[in-house]
Amino acid sequence: MGEGLASDGARVSGQARGAALRELAWLFLRLGTTAFGGPAAHVAMMEDEVVRRRGWMTREDFLDLYGATNLIPGPSSTELAIHIGHRQAGWAGLLVAGSCFIFPAALITLGFAWGYVRFGAVPEMSALLYGVKPVIIAVVVQALWGLGRAGLRSKPSLVLAALCAGAILLGVHELAVLAGAGALAVAHRLAGRSAGPSAGAAVVLPLAGGAAVPLAGGAAATAAVASVPFGLLPLFLFFLKVGSVLFGSGYVLLAFLRADLVERYRWMTEAQLLDAVAVGQVTPGPVFTTATFIGYLLGGAPGALVATAGIFLPAFFFVALSGPLIPRLRRSAVASAFLDGVNAASLALMAVVSYRLARAAVVDWLTAALAMAAALLLVRYRVSSLWLIVAGAVLGIASVHL
Repeated sequence: MGEGLASDGARVSGQARGAALRELAWLFLRLGTTAFGGPAAHVAMMEDEVVRRRGWMTREDFLDLYGATNLIPGPSSTELAIHIGHRQAGWAGLLVAGSCFIFPAALITLGFAWGYVRFGAVPEMSALLYGVKPVIIAVVVQALWGLGRAGLRSKPSLVLAALCAGAILLGVHELAVLAGAGALAVAHRLAGRSAGPSAGAAVVLPLAGGAAVPLAGGAAATAAVASVPFGLLPLFLFFLKVGSVLFGSGYVLLAFLRADLVERYRWMTEAQLLDAVAVGQVTPGPVFTTATFIGYLLGGAPGALVATAGIFLPAFFFVALSGPLIPRLRRSAVASAFLDGVNAASLALMAVVSYRLARAAVVDWLTAALAMAAALLLVRYRVSSLWLIVAGAVLGIASVHL
């Protein structure tokens, strides 16, 4: 009798896990197909789905996961998807969520690469993005508002976020801002008193040189005059290196790729690289699917496969290592303060990216109307961001043909 109950309990547990994995797969396949706009937009859409609609975790827990992704190399939104999968369904969830977020985006990028090789040009997507970008701004701002209310609940945290935003706008490297914000939050917690703006600047700003120099030095060090013979193994190892060490935005990715692929290895031209990065920016899902485009350009379908695997494998590894540590960090006063500081800096980074996106997206009365309508539908009527993005794409395409 006892064995039957144990067996039945295991079966129920297995069924629940299977259902969780199926829901994770469906959610992240859909996001990988429709999540335009870069990491800030991806984070906003995940928050909408995971926190507001499904209630899988609190905003505070979500923000902890997002803050943790900014402390490890690799694509932050992909790592956030992997974290969510691990939190929801263990190690199997980690693999399912990450793979399902990457796969559709890589497949779409592969289609662009095939067209590029066949026809010699990147397909035009400006009409679609004209309508999608204003909607994405509304989605990101709505997520920022919710996450900000959860993560910036005191005056010191608000001051710290403002300092971080100012530092990022001044050109301080993102990793330096994150580290400085964490250090300042720890200092404030240990001192038991508020730190003024001058203290924040003293901690955050001097780190700029320390973080920027290694990146610039690394790019310069890889430049060489001799070409390197192409092969699938060198291609895989190159993208494995990029996925293992790269912090920062798509512009940093461009600098890394240019230093090796164009100047050192001479596997592709500057124009081809710019087209590859452009495709990574305009297609949905992770920007790192630029590697899929480059891999296909250099080695066909096998090249696309090994390049994609190489650049994304480190993300799974780093999340597997860091994910179990996040709850432990919250149990330590000092580590918890550091994570609070990183969360404030992460929100500041997201706000600055949103500001820059908004300047590029809201360009006339129609895009302004789209952004405001999307914000109203999101906040007042809780319409899914997926349908708003689809509607924005349709309106963008229609506007060109009217």
